[in-house]
Amino acid sequence: MTLNLWNTDPDVARAVHQETRRQVETLEMIASENFVSEAVLEAQGSVLTNKYAEGYPGKRYYGGCEHVDVTEELARQRACKLFKADHANVQPHSGASANIAAYYSIIKHDAKLMALSLDHGGHLTHGHKVNFSGKHFQVVHYGVDPKTERLDYKAIQDMAREAKPDILVTGYSAYPRAIDFAPFREIADELGIKFMVDMAHFAGIVAAGLHQNPCQYADIVTTTTHKTLRGPRGGLILCKEELAKAIDRSIFPGFQGGPLEHVVAAKAVAFGEALKPEFKTYIEQVLKNARTLAEVLVEGGLRLVSGGTDNHLLLVDLTPKGLTGAIAEEALETAGVTCNKNAIPFDPKPPAVTSGIRLGTPALTTRGMKEAEMRTIGGLILDVFKAPEDQAHLQKIRQQVKELTDQFPIYADRLEKSRAPETVA
Repeated sequence: MTLNLWNTDPDVARAVHQETRRQVETLEMIASENFVSEAVLEAQGSVLTNKYAEGYPGKRYYGGCEHVDVTEELARQRACKLFKADHANVQPHSGASANIAAYYSIIKHDAKLMALSLDHGGHLTHGHKVNFSGKHFQVVHYGVDPKTERLDYKAIQDMAREAKPDILVTGYSAYPRAIDFAPFREIADELGIKFMVDMAHFAGIVAAGLHQNPCQYADIVTTTTHKTLRGPRGGLILCKEELAKAIDRSIFPGFQGGPLEHVVAAKAVAFGEALKPEFKTYIEQVLKNARTLAEVLVEGGLRLVSGGTDNHLLLVDLTPKGLTGAIAEEALETAGVTCNKNAIPFDPKPPAVTSGIRLGTPALTTRGMKEAEMRTIGGLILDVFKAPEDQAHLQKIRQQVKELTDQFPIYADRLEKSRAPETVA
């Protein structure tokens, strides 16, 4: 950040500086967050933000698009290569935007949608009653098995046979296990319906070749471009060639106007980074870190939903500690650990309270932390839970967190440059 922002709007500049400091000095464990590279930040903060480019490369409704055509085409080609997809639309502003457009490219208002319940790890856009998807479609939700807390594929197939949905959806926001897409494809073919996967959380794991690729099974795949994929906040749709025109029309002019070409360029950079061999090494470490953290928390007396994790996230049942998710989230944040309260399957507590928290390892891994640090962090989390309302205790842990983050710097130059000049401070 240059002095321009401080001179023009010191209130905004101060908030940017404080957020930079928060990211640098705390442990970011929200499973859906990550740190992008300086190259991604530069692309997103570029002059491309000035350009209107309604339409698609080579078919724009505005002049002067020859350069943004290059960056958008790079993003499309790299996304297809990364996920072995026929077609990519890189314009969705978010994962929710991608899901809206995906649904309406193949089904109509009041069609029947079948997906994983939010209460069992799904997403708002998978038919929750307060979301557009729950208001515009008939919804049938499946859940996890009450004993294993994992997807029961036979039960899902049987439910689909009875419900006869128009579209079958899988994907999650808080499910700690890998998904097998074959049973979904099998029942979709049997019923003659479309199958869609929302891989927002695990797209990076797919890109690294460490999770079954949904593009080989689903008609449409949607995702965000941040989370494990470590790109800018935004959305992406991948599909079979026969659905390409329907998808593109659904995004524009269906649900969006001009694309955010500075974000599209940042997506292109992130996809390029994910195509490099070191990205697989990164994702391998994300998974190792999640497993190590899981081991420490279980040894400390906590229960993990489904008994562990196959991916980047842990869903922690706090019941053994007599805590709620709301209390745990607040205490951890005071101690310098950022996470979110989260319902567990069959949770008796309301959504604003919850019995659990969700923890993720992508951002910590981006900082360079490995198994040894996960053991330390797991110990700090358990220490927080020993006295979650003791402010002095939490501040001592926060100092330990600061000492740890100092060993794994991120955005150090950016933090220094964002400080207020003496005349403004």
